[in-house]
Amino acid sequence: MKTIKYINDHIAVKGILSIILMLIVFAMLVCLIGYRSFTWSFLDQYSYGAFRTADTAVLMVDGDKIDDYLASDGKGEEYEEVYRKLDSLCNSTRSTFVYVIIPDRPDYAHITFLFSTIRRGSGYKVYDFRYYRETTNDEYKEKYKRLMNGESTQEVVVRDKGYIETDPHITAMVPIRGTDGKTKAILCVQRQMDALMESRNSYIQKVGFVTFLVIIVIAAGQGSFLEKVLIGPVATITREAHRFAEENVASDVKLRSIIKGNDEIADLAGSIDQMEEQISDYVENLTRVTAENERIGTELSLAGRIQAAMIPAKFPAFPGRTDVDLYASMDPAKEVGGDFYDFFFVDDDHLCLVMADVSGKGVPASLFMMASKIILQSCAMLGSSASEILTKTNEAICSNNSANMFVTVWVGILEMSTGMLTAANAGHEYPVFKKPDGGFEMLKDKHGFVIGGMEGMKYTEYQLKLEPGTKIFLYTDGVPEAAAADNSMFGTDRMLDALNADPDASPEKILRNMRSAVDGFVRDAEQFDDLTMMCVEYKG
Repeated sequence: MKTIKYINDHIAVKGILSIILMLIVFAMLVCLIGYRSFTWSFLDQYSYGAFRTADTAVLMVDGDKIDDYLASDGKGEEYEEVYRKLDSLCNSTRSTFVYVIIPDRPDYAHITFLFSTIRRGSGYKVYDFRYYRETTNDEYKEKYKRLMNGESTQEVVVRDKGYIETDPHITAMVPIRGTDGKTKAILCVQRQMDALMESRNSYIQKVGFVTFLVIIVIAAGQGSFLEKVLIGPVATITREAHRFAEENVASDVKLRSIIKGNDEIADLAGSIDQMEEQISDYVENLTRVTAENERIGTELSLAGRIQAAMIPAKFPAFPGRTDVDLYASMDPAKEVGGDFYDFFFVDDDHLCLVMADVSGKGVPASLFMMASKIILQSCAMLGSSASEILTKTNEAICSNNSANMFVTVWVGILEMSTGMLTAANAGHEYPVFKKPDGGFEMLKDKHGFVIGGMEGMKYTEYQLKLEPGTKIFLYTDGVPEAAAADNSMFGTDRMLDALNADPDASPEKILRNMRSAVDGFVRDAEQFDDLTMMCVEYKG
């Protein structure tokens, strides 16, 4: 029965959406950086020009004659001459305002306009002679105070949010001093920041347009790419694995003829083809010459060998590396099992660790295990995080899970250069860690739902910083649930005691000690469940 997948549950769609989200975040960061860079650059330019104008204008006003200017009532040849010079300077420098004020002391709550000139055509009004008004805000008060008290030689105010009186602008202020060195008044030069706003808006619009085009191109290309190299092949393999698990008949159309290439998915297709041919041949031959029980036993033995061949069992695992030591073992309760472990380098610096347990026993569990293992590895090799690996694997398995099987998984990505471990848990046993100067302790991490149990599940991940000498012990429930003849279980306490009996031993010796402890506990009782373990030592 073909499962109908909604578009928003498709791995390809989720991959495209994640890329689009990253592009949007990137565009926002670029806009923010550009926005601030434009702002700082223009503010420097505007403030420099405003202060140059102010330095020129202050030479036109005689500080010793401020009282005379006030007494002139805005008339008289001398006052008018100064006004004409300021007005000419305002228009020639394209400043918005050039004005002279006298703040009230000591509270600086009001200011009196002595001179007020404006650039012609700007649309703003000129303040009348001796116009008296409140100080704009506390920021202005503080700057007036510093200038009048001789604490500062120049001040600047930037208002770029838009106001009722004027558009965004910058105001440069310098003191007008008399021959006695005291500040008599303050000269201000105000410049509008139209160019700044236009440039910033243009920049943001261009970035938004380019990002939109890039999103369209990448979404189309990535969707086609994922469907071709991952989603389609994995779905085909999964369907064939479930079909063969139910029918035990090799297909006439080989997966390798459908799935081309030399990557891991193509290797999986070839392995499934080989498995189907070998199992089919053995079943056919044994049916003719043996009894039913012998046929089943031989079939299971073959499946066990095929299964064992797919699990890495060559140790030392990475003889060319000195930064990690690893050992693992799997002892199925029957000829074939549902447990599996895996370890491989995603790239030179990232080691992927997997420990998993499939529901059920026998050949169906074995086939489901092999499909789950390859799907997990394929998702990991795409460079996904631990949570993304579980999420993508769950969606791929749920899309064709007519057998309603599931698997618990613990997966971790260890960055060898830093010791940073990123892990996620889909209903699996708690991992056990040993710090360099301590003993083994269980980490009760957060569990997500089992893989294959429900579509649309999300998985959370966590990070641990491993110091050189840290050990990780991973296992399936066959270890703590190993039962003696009286049905008492080995348990996690005995498991931790066995680990801490010789915590500084090599990973291989630790697993051998653990197996000896389990065997000593269960004695002659029959092994009920698969017993799978892995120990990793990060050496840095």
